Amino acid sequence: MAVTESEADSTHRGTPPVHEGILRRQSARESAARTYARALPIVPVRARGLTIEGADGRRYLDCLSGAGALALGHNHPVVLEAIRKVLDSGAPLSVLDLATPVKDAFTTELFRTLPAGFADRARVQFCGPAGTDAVEAALKLVRAATGRSGILAFTGAYHGMTAGALAASGGAPDLQVGRLPYPQDYRCPFGVGGPRGAELAARWTESVLDDPKSGVPRPAGMILEPVQGEGGVIPAPDDWLRRMRRVTADRSIPLIADEVQTGVGRTGAFWAIDHSGITPDVMVLSKAIGGSLPLAVIVYRDELDVWQPGAHAGTFRGNQLAMAAGTATLAYVRENGLAERAAILGTRMMTQLRQLQDEFACVGDVRGRGLMIGVELVDPVSASVPEARGSEADGWDSATTPHPADPELAAAVQRECLDRGLIVELGGRHNTVVRLLPPLTISDEQASAVLDRLADAVTAANRDHQRTG
Repeated sequence: MAVTESEADSTHRGTPPVHEGILRRQSARESAARTYARALPIVPVRARGLTIEGADGRRYLDCLSGAGALALGHNHPVVLEAIRKVLDSGAPLSVLDLATPVKDAFTTELFRTLPAGFADRARVQFCGPAGTDAVEAALKLVRAATGRSGILAFTGAYHGMTAGALAASGGAPDLQVGRLPYPQDYRCPFGVGGPRGAELAARWTESVLDDPKSGVPRPAGMILEPVQGEGGVIPAPDDWLRRMRRVTADRSIPLIADEVQTGVGRTGAFWAIDHSGITPDVMVLSKAIGGSLPLAVIVYRDELDVWQPGAHAGTFRGNQLAMAAGTATLAYVRENGLAERAAILGTRMMTQLRQLQDEFACVGDVRGRGLMIGVELVDPVSASVPEARGSEADGWDSATTPHPADPELAAAVQRECLDRGLIVELGGRHNTVVRLLPPLTISDEQASAVLDRLADAVTAANRDHQRTG
């Protein structure tokens, strides 16, 4: 392990290494709301591609990627060149919503990637530099356009941490938004999974909207994630997405697709909705569109554009460096077929992870799409979850009946991963899904290293868990 000169001096003097002091000061100064820093006590000082180097000299393979924001990994050359070009040009760096050549180039490249038929009639709103503000903008837009106030969202959703976005998320503290069942196989809310479970979820939605006594008036919009990320890496079935598009279109309900984490090639298509072929009324975009810098927009059908000037504003919606980095990222992903590469490599990685599932009973499920992969950890000793069981007549395979989630084991796997130089995130309903969000530029060799380290971590954590359980 490499040790920096300053750390060597500190050790020689008998004082703690520099990185320990930084971590101690962070703990003392930052709010109790900090999250990643608790599970990942590292101090990054350099990074390139998939690799991060900490102040302690250790190297890590980063499968968190800024929560999916780093489509090209850390400090990709095309991103750095785009940023340097703006800096060297003397252009203003922040211009509110004024038109600039940098902004025009970004908008042109963004519209080039949109679903067929959407870009020709689309409008873009630059928001504050976070996905949650773009969600707020989307909710405000459909309410203004329809004159209605209600919103429909789905169980397990995550749309952000500001008040309106949080109200539409699965962890909302009170009910301000109507909730609908999101289809999934492993923990199907109807206990059947598969196409039958998705069909029942769709019927439930139609019933809520059409039953005059459902208690849910016609909403201003429906918001959904094509793949739930924080909810546990749960891909929506394509047929169900097409059904939701028909359901909302037939009832004049704007459909909002939250592509904050799923966009820019992450799921094996440029946008996750491309898998199903649907065109929503509003797309919420952030994370990877800024090329690692803060940027968020909504793109929507022009007929929804009923806003008055200033209806949604923000000081930092003119971030020129982010737009330049975003243009470079969007173009690089498109021109180099990185979405297609993500589809192929993601399928290969999930196939290998399912071998891990066959070997360890504590690996309950492996799922995902493209390079958005989740491994759910369970307690195989406890009884299976009874309410999740269906009958074989329903098409339910009793061998897939889920065991209870195991948060302690998942946390142990995350720690073991970090000890082996692998950074992963946890998500899901009980924080028991190990999430892999590597950059789209990850090589085959790096992917193998990631899977080897994860397998070693599961082996070690499971062994210790059994010993102490």
